[in-house]
This record gives sequence, C-alpha cells and structure tokens, in this order.
Amino acid sequence: MKKIILVGGGGHCRSVIDVLEAEGKFQIAGIVDVKAKLGTKVSGYKIIATDAELPKLVRSCKYFCITVGQLESATLRENIYKKLKKYKVQLPVIVSPMAYVSKSAKIGEGTVVMHGAIVNTGVVIGNNVIVNTMSLIEHDTKVGDHCHISTKAVLNGEVVLGDNVFVGSNAVVINNIKIAGNTVIGAGTVVHKSILKKGKYAGNPARHIGG
Repeated sequence: MKKIILVGGGGHCRSVIDVLEAEGKFQIAGIVDVKAKLGTKVSGYKIIATDAELPKLVRSCKYFCITVGQLESATLRENIYKKLKKYKVQLPVIVSPMAYVSKSAKIGEGTVVMHGAIVNTGVVIGNNVIVNTMSLIEHDTKVGDHCHISTKAVLNGEVVLGDNVFVGSNAVVINNIKIAGNTVIGAGTVVHKSILKKGKYAGNPARHIGG
C-alpha cells in the first residue's frame, strides 16, 4: 500500500484520516504539525515532523495530503499547497467510499470528498478543495481552487465559484449563480443572485455583511 503524509493535525485531520482508512488506498506514514505537538498522536497516527522538515520528508514519501481545515480563509491551505507543489510531490484525490462522484465529474489534485457527499454529472472541481460531509454539488457546477464546501451545503446546477470561496454549512446556492473568488458564504445563507464583489455574505436572501 502506498504511504502518505498528512500536513496538519487538527480536527479536520481526524476527519480525513477516517476517509483515508475507509478508502483503503494509502497507509498513513505520519503527520506534520507544529513543534509543540511532535510525538503526540491524532487518531492513532504520530506527528513526526514540522513544516521545516518537509524537504527531508519529500525524499522518503511522494504522496501528501493537506489536512489543515478551512474556516472562511483559504490562505493557510493555499500556502501549504504551493509549498508542496515546489517539492513536486503528488497530491492525490481522496474520495470516501460513502460518497458519490459521477464518472463524468472532474476533480483536481489534493481535493478530498468526505462521507456522504454527492458530486453529480459534469461537475468540475479545482485543486485543494474540501467537499465536506453530506454536501451536494449538482450538475455542471464549477468549483475553483482552494474552496471549502461545508457540511450539508448545496450548490445547485451550473453554479460557478471562483477560487478561495468558503460556503458554510447548510448554505444553499440556487442554479446558475456566479460567486466571486475570496468570498465567504455564511452558514445557512441562501444565495439567490450572483455575487460579483468579494466579501462576507449571510442571510436569506444573502446580503453583504463585510469583508
């Protein structure tokens, strides 16, 4: 079984470990996190190194998965992604066996599709995206890089998300909507009209609340 190293040892890491164990394609070789956590374990797997030791790790393992979570800002996940790309490692797509991904969908490297998620026909998802538990991405929707589609969020047909978009839990984006990059859609928000100005949005219908 191929070995993989996880980068980030918080709560999202635990969720990704559960998906990796269920998928059964990779053996987790260890986790990268801050120095203070070295030697501790996450779901039974040891934190073996810090970011500073990545140059050494990439010589012994070619598969990595970004397991840092994303609450609104994608900056940290994006920076880790760019750093790993410089080392030319492989960032596999991880898909829970309890998710459904259409054979016609296209999913970019480093993306994780969690338990119960549905990715329907014609969907295109970028790199380093979190498709979280029980979320739904409907037909022909396009999701940019470094996005997070949170738990039970719904993107209806032919939606287009820019890069670095966060869609909160139970949010609903109706069909044919465009959302600008670097936008935050709060939990429970219903988006009826396209959002062309980045910022934070909340409510039903969605309204700009800052950012």
